[in-house]
Amino acid sequence: MKTMAFVSCLFLAPALADAATCEQLAASLKLTNAKVTSAEAVTSGTFMEQKNLPPFCRVQLTLTPSSDSDIKSELWLPLNNWNGKFQQVGNGAWAGSIQYGALAEGLRRGYATASTDAGHTGTDASFAMGHPEKLKDFGYRAVHETAAQSKSTITNFYGMAPKLSYFNGCSGGGRMAFQEAQRFPADFDAILAGAPGYNRVNQSVWMLMNAKATLDNPASFIPPAKYAVLHRAALDACDAQDGLKDGLISEPLSCHVDPAVLQCGGSRVLSDPANCLTAPQVEAARKLYAGVTNPKTGERIFPRLEPGSELSWGGPAGGPEPLAVGADLFKFVVFKDPKWDFRKFDLARDYDAVHKVDSLDLSPTSPDLEAFVARGGKLLIYQGWADQNVAPQSTVDYYNNVARTIGQKQVDDSVRLFFAPGMAHCGGGEGPNVFDALASLEQWREQGKAPTSILATHSTNGKVDRSRPLCPFPQVARYKGNGSIDDAANFVCGAARSDVQSTK
Repeated sequence: MKTMAFVSCLFLAPALADAATCEQLAASLKLTNAKVTSAEAVTSGTFMEQKNLPPFCRVQLTLTPSSDSDIKSELWLPLNNWNGKFQQVGNGAWAGSIQYGALAEGLRRGYATASTDAGHTGTDASFAMGHPEKLKDFGYRAVHETAAQSKSTITNFYGMAPKLSYFNGCSGGGRMAFQEAQRFPADFDAILAGAPGYNRVNQSVWMLMNAKATLDNPASFIPPAKYAVLHRAALDACDAQDGLKDGLISEPLSCHVDPAVLQCGGSRVLSDPANCLTAPQVEAARKLYAGVTNPKTGERIFPRLEPGSELSWGGPAGGPEPLAVGADLFKFVVFKDPKWDFRKFDLARDYDAVHKVDSLDLSPTSPDLEAFVARGGKLLIYQGWADQNVAPQSTVDYYNNVARTIGQKQVDDSVRLFFAPGMAHCGGGEGPNVFDALASLEQWREQGKAPTSILATHSTNGKVDRSRPLCPFPQVARYKGNGSIDDAANFVCGAARSDVQSTK
C-alpha cells in the first residue's frame, strides 16, 4: 500500500503544475529571508530571445540573507513533462545578471532550473566597495540561498521535492561549483564544473601580470597578427610529442617552448617583421609561458598559459587594459580606488595587500570533499588545454590536492577531470570543443556508470569535421594507428606518452 501511495503521489503531482497554480505562488508561498516578487506562466515558446521553450512558470525571487543583501534569482518550472530534477546554473566573471540562455537549455531538458545575479546588477565589481555582505553574497551565499529557496518553491509547486539536484557552471560558474562542493555538500547531488576559476585572487594577480608583460612597455606589445606565428612555433615544438601530428597539443604540461626561436634576425624568414619577434616581444612571451611567482619567496602564485593557447592571447595580453575580471579585484576590493592604474602595481611590494583579501569566500581552494563524496556526490570537471583565462595546471593542482586529501580511491569513485586538447576557455578553439558533459554526469549519478570518455566534436561552417574522445585525466586519447585521425572511433584512452616515458 505504501508503494502504491508513493506512485500515486508521483503521478498526481505534475497535474498541479498549471498556469493558475503558477500565478498563485507570489501570494501563497512564504519563504524565510526571501520573497516571490513575480510568478507568471510563459506559454508562447519564446522568452528573452530564447526560442523553442516548453511552457513554464517563471518565478522571480528576491533573497535577503543579510541586511545588505539584494539577491535576484529566477526559477523556471516546467508546466508539463518535468523530469523530477532540479538544475541550477552558474555565472561567469563577476556575475551580475540572470543567465537566460542556460535556463533555457535546462528547461528544454525537462529540469526545473534556477539562476541568480549573485547579489548585484552589472558586470564589474563596483558593488563590493563598502559592502562586505554583498561580496559574501557574490562569493558563495547567493548560490546557496538560491538553491535552498528554489527547492522550497519546487516542493510547493509540484507537491514533491526534486529527486536529484544538479549544479552546472563554467569559469566563474566553475568557481561557484567548487564553493558548493566544499561549503554546502548537501545542496547538490552532482556538480558539473567547467574551467573552474576557483583560485580567484591569485588568478587575478596572474591576469594582471599577463597584461603587464605586454602593456607596461610599448616595445613589448605582441601584435595579434603574430599570435599565429607563436602558435606555429608551439605546434612545431610539441604537436608530435603525443605520438600524432594532428595540429593539437594533447600533453602541454610536458611541452617547452622557447620564443627565442622566433627572434628577428638571421634567416630570411626571421628577418621579416611579420614572422618574427623583437627581443622585448620574446621576453614578453616568455613571461606568459612562465606563470607568476612571488619575487620575495619564489613560491608559485599561478601557473602559466599553456603552449597551444597562443591564438587566444588577445584576451589576457592584447590590451589596452587587463581583463576586467581580474583588474576589478584590485580596483574595488584590494585598493578600493575605481581610478587605480594597473601600471602602478608592483608584485613584490603589493602582493601582501592582495593576499589580505584572499579567503575561501572568494577562492574555494579547499581540497576536502569528504562530505560531498560521502553522500554519493559526483563532481565532473572539464577544461580546454588551450584555456587563456584559467591556467589548466591550476585545475590539475586542485585535482591532485583532492586525491592527496581524501584518497585516490574516493577520487576515482566520485571525481573526474576531462581536458579537451585545443579548446579555449569554456569552448571554442581549434580542437573538438562541443560535448555533452551533463549527460555523462547524469548517467554517472543516476545509473552508476562512471564516464570513461566523452565524445567531443569540432565543426566548421556548421559541419562536423573532427571528433575525438575526451579522456579522464591523466589519460589522453591515443591514436590506434589506423583510420582517419578526425574520427573518434580510431582513438582509445590511455596513458600519456610523457607518463609512459617517465617510467622507463
